[in-house]
Amino acid sequence: MKQREDDGVPLGRQLRSLPPSRDHGRLRRNHPGVAASPGAAGPAAPVGGHGAESKLKRGVSCSVPRVRSTLTGLFPVVRWLPKYKLREYIWGDVMSGMIVGIILVPQAIAYCLLAGVEPIYGLYTSFYANIIYFLMGTSRHVSVGIFSLMSLMVGQVVDKELFLAGFDLNEDSSPTVSEVFNATLGANLTSQVHTVELMGVPCGKECYAIGVASVLTFLAGIYQVKEELDPAGGAVLMAVFRLGFVSVFLSSPMLDGFATGASFTILTVQAKYLLGLKIPRHQGYGTVVITWINIFSNIHKTNLCDLITSAICISILVAGKELQERYKDRLKIPLPTELVVVAGATLASHYGQLNLRYSSSVSGHIPTGFIPPQVPSFSLMPRVALDAIPLAVISFAFTVSLSEMFAKKNGYTVRPNQEMLAIGFCNIIPSFFHCFTTSAALAKTMVKDSTGCQTQVSSLISALVILFILLFFAPLFYDLQKCVLACIIIVSLRGALRKFKDIPAKWRSSRNDAVVWLVTMAATALISVELGLLVGIVFSMICIIFKFQNPKASLLGRVHDSQLYEDVEEYRNLTPPPGVRVFRFQAPLYYANKDVFLRSLYRAVGVEPFAELTRRKKEEKKAASLSLKHQKANGAKTNGEAAVQLKTELEFHTVVLDLSAVPFVDSSGVSTVKGTLKEYKDIGVSVLLASCNASVIDAMREAQVFGKNDKDMSSLLFHTVHAAVLHANASFAESQSSLGDSEV
Repeated sequence: MKQREDDGVPLGRQLRSLPPSRDHGRLRRNHPGVAASPGAAGPAAPVGGHGAESKLKRGVSCSVPRVRSTLTGLFPVVRWLPKYKLREYIWGDVMSGMIVGIILVPQAIAYCLLAGVEPIYGLYTSFYANIIYFLMGTSRHVSVGIFSLMSLMVGQVVDKELFLAGFDLNEDSSPTVSEVFNATLGANLTSQVHTVELMGVPCGKECYAIGVASVLTFLAGIYQVKEELDPAGGAVLMAVFRLGFVSVFLSSPMLDGFATGASFTILTVQAKYLLGLKIPRHQGYGTVVITWINIFSNIHKTNLCDLITSAICISILVAGKELQERYKDRLKIPLPTELVVVAGATLASHYGQLNLRYSSSVSGHIPTGFIPPQVPSFSLMPRVALDAIPLAVISFAFTVSLSEMFAKKNGYTVRPNQEMLAIGFCNIIPSFFHCFTTSAALAKTMVKDSTGCQTQVSSLISALVILFILLFFAPLFYDLQKCVLACIIIVSLRGALRKFKDIPAKWRSSRNDAVVWLVTMAATALISVELGLLVGIVFSMICIIFKFQNPKASLLGRVHDSQLYEDVEEYRNLTPPPGVRVFRFQAPLYYANKDVFLRSLYRAVGVEPFAELTRRKKEEKKAASLSLKHQKANGAKTNGEAAVQLKTELEFHTVVLDLSAVPFVDSSGVSTVKGTLKEYKDIGVSVLLASCNASVIDAMREAQVFGKNDKDMSSLLFHTVHAAVLHANASFAESQSSLGDSEV
């Protein structure tokens, strides 16, 4: 049988024409532009200390182009702002900036309930974050500021530290303004309240709370920033602790499950405000379960004024959201439902004197202007150093993912390293101005995108709106009920809680993703937010390992008369090649799944070499025993040997291992392949390798799978499965012909 010239030429025969050097694989993949000729012209590269010295000089040198490059790299606004198209961009930026600013005001006040700090600090956080991201961000649409998940995580740490410092978490209010100025100006205006010394100054509950939040924010920003050498632009500050590497394991199903589980916690934490209950936030694991137990235990203490107000506000907010979604194509701008609710509820609370008459909890005094900056307390840093890590990871992950998502949607690119740098400084710098941790927020980013935002000038406009509130209108929110703020937070969770409707679709498309979502959501909601994040990451990695441990392995058949071979279980009308079993293993072959590879192979081809050898030995002993009995009985020779020969014949003579889906092998995997070749050879079955990539071939050559100096490579290694099948049939036909000639 003569093979076609293209199909039947083994890959090994072509490779054998090259020198059998162990470095052949490395040489083969050298860059084509690098000349290897010893006579190549050109200056020699610097060697030894001279090269290092010149590199050091370049690193510390200062020049005008270098300074310009560093500034434009550190502050992207320097690049795009001079090219700003005023007539084309200004209207969209102003509109989106004002709308987002209006939305930010009630949310900034509301999310302080989650963060456990006074409402004024939410306004500070939104103001500074928008300005810094305007200067340093590379996304045109992302809105950076307060985020419910970040506020919740900050609030859990704040409450934990308040509890450890001896503060009563059940207190509903305390003298906030005097405490703030005690910490910042050193004034001694305290009454008989519990205080803690912070940076040499007596500090009350609210002062200590923002002190913890600022330190936590500072450390989260430090974790997100490090000093790195930029080959193009010099030394710039980039990402710290390689959090970008950590974010690789934050899959989309895991992040969705984490956000949904955290939404349950947020809903639970805010439920007490809807009912007007004075219940301290639970410390430790099981916040959701224990908080609901406490709520139902104290349900008889419900404040009817807060309950009625909550029902009215939720109805208005949900109706506004539904109208917005139903008529979003007709509405040019989002409905400012939150602002309307806040304004109406504040007026009703003020003129109805709900706080005095019905003991309804209100926001309290919100001062105008700014508090003097203060260095974060170094004494608190060791206490919250670990708590800042999940904040840094989640803040970075959400910011970069949203930046890339909206950049792709609108046809431009962002720099992930610069995004990490920007969000890092959005935390570091504001931490000196009594702010807490920030991140990009999906809802506000979508509002910016839908209202015509073109550049980050819109963030500057939003900051100006917040500044206007800070300077003139902040005290007007004194009578705003806390239950109204809780309603705003709870209604904003609708999107995350609606993810439950997507579970059937997730299960149909990918059971693995659905299980990751469910496990992460359950761990986040039932255990804690921080452990939920850890459980989600670990479980996602376990799922990947499980895939490697349980890969798909199958027999292949030929597609009609073509040279293609596919899975016989996945496709119809495939023809297995006669006398040949083609086996495909779709995973790396390494120490942890080598036994899975062997079991899958034995099950697919139907023959285990050791069991087959054992069976044959038993048959030989049985045939020899029968032959001996017959000889003793009638003195004649039997055909026992012929019977044994017939029983040892198999349905196939060759196994072809299709390794096209094996990205790499380690030493254990190579040993497994080597042992497989030997074991099947012992029972008269040949094993051929097909479609191996370069790294797999190199590993097998180094382990001498093809024999010394690769002498057997031409008969074992092939470019394609079809070439291996043709070679197998030709070799078998040749061996049968030789056997027939010898018998004649």
